Amino acid sequence: MSKISVLGGGSWGLTLANHLVSLGHDVVVWTRTAEKAEKLTRERECPRRLPGIKLPREISFTNKLFKAMEGAEYLLIVVPSQALRSVAKLVRKAGSYPTKVISATKGIEIETGLRMSQVIIDELGDVAVAAISGPSIAIEVARKLPASVVAASENGDFAREVQELFHSSLFRVYTSEDIIGVEIGGALKNIVAIAAGISDGMGFGANTKGALLTRGLAEIMRLGIHLGAKPVTFAGLSGMGDLITTSFSRHSRNRHVGEELGKGRKLNEILSEMVMVAEGVPTTEAVYKLSVKLGIDMPLTHAVLMILKGEWTPMHAVRELTHREPKPEYYLKWTGL
Repeated sequence: MSKISVLGGGSWGLTLANHLVSLGHDVVVWTRTAEKAEKLTRERECPRRLPGIKLPREISFTNKLFKAMEGAEYLLIVVPSQALRSVAKLVRKAGSYPTKVISATKGIEIETGLRMSQVIIDELGDVAVAAISGPSIAIEVARKLPASVVAASENGDFAREVQELFHSSLFRVYTSEDIIGVEIGGALKNIVAIAAGISDGMGFGANTKGALLTRGLAEIMRLGIHLGAKPVTFAGLSGMGDLITTSFSRHSRNRHVGEELGKGRKLNEILSEMVMVAEGVPTTEAVYKLSVKLGIDMPLTHAVLMILKGEWTPMHAVRELTHREPKPEYYLKWTGL
């Protein structure tokens, strides 16, 4: 048994807290407001985020950060990507915090282009950091449907430690030392999922969607390898696995945003109706800025950004993508595929 402090009371944070308690761990969930902590403590459910799921009495809820972290061995951060730095600053100001940190947040920081583990280290200093990622729609995991993810850390021993912490017969956890590839795959697949949703909303077929996912994966790999990731990582759970799931699932927030955009709706209207964050929206801006800075060709990311900003219609984006100059399928500056 370990004491784990979960920062974030969204659908994924509550799902992971529920899972960890089922394995016998002592779990405290921190939420930003006392109102939410009190409501979760009293009602033991969050029907708008996890319909039909009852949260066990063993999970504690608090809005007091120092109380959530008191005596904890692990810090599990499950907050929106663009809020992660501000939460990490609060952790640092609290004075005493666990030195074993696990990120379950998928995204890229807009201002810096940093991955989530880099933001954590930037704020918390000398801590062991792992990222957990893969095809893991929260409501499916909460309903105890079989799923598999990967725990990644530059420190292989810590990756295995996180594996042992989370692993069960219905939630299989693999390990990786390629945290760059795992985080890049987990973040950028949300951009492609928006594109896949746009394709669905426009009424296109399986051929179009298959091409989008394949060429989207090529963009993910292009950026990831430039940043130091291993090509094989993108064929794994945090790459192709998560990409397929997020692009097809009816529970996918990012695919939903794309589908509504494909039907001609405006982004602000779509987001105003959602209770959960579609990480692909800020990630698209962050990744495009990073690609321009690094000189990486990412036409699909650019097209999605133009649609999100309302500067291109979905049909204009289709024309821009399909009228590009023909190229070899593989033109990256590496070999092996």
